[in-house]
Amino acid sequence: MESSSSTAAEVPSYFLCPISLEIMRDPVTLATGITYERDNIEKWMFAGGGGKAAPTCPVTRRALAPAEREATPNHTLRRLIQAWCAAHAVERFPTPRPPVDPCRVAALVDDGARGGRRQRLAALREIKSLAAESDRNRRCVESTPGAVEFLLSLVSTIPNSTSSDDLFDSPITTSSPEEDALGVLYSLKPSESTLLRLLANNNLLDTLAASLRRPSYRTRAYAILVLKSATSAMAPDRLAHVGGDVVEEAVRVIADGVSRKATKAALHVLCSLFPWGRNRVKAVEAGAVAALVDLLLDGGDAGVLGRRAAELAVAAMGHVCGCAEGRAEVVAHPAGIAVVAKAAMRVSPAATESAVRALHAVATHAATPAVMQEMLAVGVVDKLLLLLQVRDAGAGGERARARAREMLRANARVWKDSPCLQAHLRASYPC
Repeated sequence: MESSSSTAAEVPSYFLCPISLEIMRDPVTLATGITYERDNIEKWMFAGGGGKAAPTCPVTRRALAPAEREATPNHTLRRLIQAWCAAHAVERFPTPRPPVDPCRVAALVDDGARGGRRQRLAALREIKSLAAESDRNRRCVESTPGAVEFLLSLVSTIPNSTSSDDLFDSPITTSSPEEDALGVLYSLKPSESTLLRLLANNNLLDTLAASLRRPSYRTRAYAILVLKSATSAMAPDRLAHVGGDVVEEAVRVIADGVSRKATKAALHVLCSLFPWGRNRVKAVEAGAVAALVDLLLDGGDAGVLGRRAAELAVAAMGHVCGCAEGRAEVVAHPAGIAVVAKAAMRVSPAATESAVRALHAVATHAATPAVMQEMLAVGVVDKLLLLLQVRDAGAGGERARARAREMLRANARVWKDSPCLQAHLRASYPC
């Protein structure tokens, strides 16, 4: 941290990281000759280097070959920066710790795998500490053969408990080994190839489902976040055969309100699963409709849930209305149709598309007189007419308008002359 006197002294430009424009603590140089703060360039590289397949140098924009992606410590520049800080009464930065060596991680994994319970816990504690230090360390742990498998084995073999043994015999530790292992696994952000390897050679989904059944909310939150990454990497044929326990536990995360981040991850999981096999039916049987309705009632707009989570929740409703079991549950729920109508035109064009798709499925396949009257009473018809008139950023696209027009025309005999419709809307009713 700089002292107040640093503001009076002009910092040499070559002391500043090109990414953060702050004084570098641990300068490293890329093959392009540009020097950056280690944390900043590692985050850039870890995130994909500007969104391209091959990471680039942020300044030169040159793509970096695999052999060029390791930055070299610039010890000379670091000493110059520290000397300048001393000369200008600026607090000196401590000498940075060297990045973790892959051999060290491999030794920890080997000790943990070969040793008893205490050795496994000690290895986990050390790996957790290393992973918390930097993106580079996390990449190193993830790429070390057997490391992610070791973490997964701790999740499945060490029972979730709050006893002193499970907490590393530390009076200040409040998390279980299972929770720590899941937390480290999530922080590594495993690549698609790593996740596919775990799915193929380990019982990843069974382990995560078991963790989702634990009473600890933090354990469940980490488990659903890892499950989100896993389902994103799975092929459709694998998604179609996911066990019912995985679907059920994802629904329970939403129903229990584990956390906003966990809820969003669970919605991602369900939306990844719903298009394939009988996953929609499994979710309905697990209580998905009631959970989604409650979620949308409590915070069905972007301001409460967040835009992306609200979109996912409405999209999930659109999926469940695509099966007979889901439509029956939505119609039977006292607020089912109303909450879908509420979401239309209030979140985003994508949410409007999903809401109209759900309403269209109900109006087409569950169109009893009572349902038609309910859609009229809760404002569905008003929303459909407004959708045809309004073409702003919050309205849906042409597909949503086409479905709205089709519903209005198909049910004109019931809806068009209803006194429930406002006069200005009734005049715009499509013939």
